[in-house]
Amino acid sequence: MTRAILVVYRPAAGRYAAQFHSVVAAATELGVRAVVLVPTGQPAAEAADLPCYQADLDDREAVRSTVREIVAAHPVERIFPLFEGDVLTAAFCRRDHDIPGLDPEQALTFRDKNVMHRRAIELGMAVARSGRPDTLGAVEEFAAETGWPVVVKPYAGWACGDTYRVDSAEELARIWPLFADNRHDYRVEEYVRGVEYHVDSLLRAGEPVFEQLSRYTYSILEFRDEPGGTISRKHDLTSAERRVLAANAALLRGFGMRTGVAHVEFFLRDDGEVLFGEAAARAGGGSIVPAIAAGRGINLAGEWCRLELDPGHLPAATLGPEIGTEYLSSDRFGRITAITTADELRALDPVLDADVWKSVGDVLAPPTASNDVLGWYVCEGRDFDEVRARFKAIRDTFEVRTEPAAGTPCG
Repeated sequence: MTRAILVVYRPAAGRYAAQFHSVVAAATELGVRAVVLVPTGQPAAEAADLPCYQADLDDREAVRSTVREIVAAHPVERIFPLFEGDVLTAAFCRRDHDIPGLDPEQALTFRDKNVMHRRAIELGMAVARSGRPDTLGAVEEFAAETGWPVVVKPYAGWACGDTYRVDSAEELARIWPLFADNRHDYRVEEYVRGVEYHVDSLLRAGEPVFEQLSRYTYSILEFRDEPGGTISRKHDLTSAERRVLAANAALLRGFGMRTGVAHVEFFLRDDGEVLFGEAAARAGGGSIVPAIAAGRGINLAGEWCRLELDPGHLPAATLGPEIGTEYLSSDRFGRITAITTADELRALDPVLDADVWKSVGDVLAPPTASNDVLGWYVCEGRDFDEVRARFKAIRDTFEVRTEPAAGTPCG
């Protein structure tokens, strides 16, 4: 029988389409057939020529049942979840069928922030102080110890969804009803001040074979107030930035990743201390994958597939100039009557790539998560400051016009 892999793919909004195509292409090049699992009721046109199954991807047992059917029909060698919320379920499926890759114990370290931070401490890394929001008083006591603001977040969330920066006891009292009924799904952390970095890595046999250090241009928790941007740090790294890279490699080994892809976030405090933030066993979200494709010449998801299927593979990444990417956002809400297109953005001199997820007729509401945006663009420059300056010029070119829509405020 033909060798096979299983790709767990959510086609909605097309945000993972490039990763999906890259994984399928890599497998095909190696003579391996891709089998696809998509959400029930969400057929994927891009998977039309492939064996395709459907399940409620938010129901772990339903997924495990469907994967049993898939494995009975196809000799699946690896499972590739492209979305954060599918990482742990995929691990259970691997264990069910003795498929190599992250098992549930390892996957929990990448998904559960309580487990994640405890394991990082065991590895000797600094982390934000944290506690459990068991009562309103418990959060107030925690804030008295760490100082306001504090951060209340789901222990297994992503993209800052249902995450709150709380600046005072009065604000805490106001937002407490928003999560109180589900408080055992939350944790409270000190608010970390410092420069935030992320490292996007590919590992083979426990060692990094690709690393991209990047620096955020904003505080992720402030996604409602400023566009999310990140700029690569490839040239003239400081000693502190090199410590971030060293911490990343040690953490991924300590978390049990052997071969795979990871997105890990760190803070660099003003005193030079490197503090671990969060880690995910998947390619970076938003426009990180296309930014790395534009700047380094590789698609992280496709390279992950090649590394899994070909033990001798090494990513052929280029170096090039610094690359930056920024989300497209707008403070105008309502029904879109006009919007700058991706082609118009790509025509701008410094822009290497762009995508616009919204179009005329769509309704814009205030964002609820850090990836609740209109699209993205990628540009290049000599250094961090030049790329950041270009962000503003491109941002000023992007235009959205709206009209009132029922139930939606207009900006």
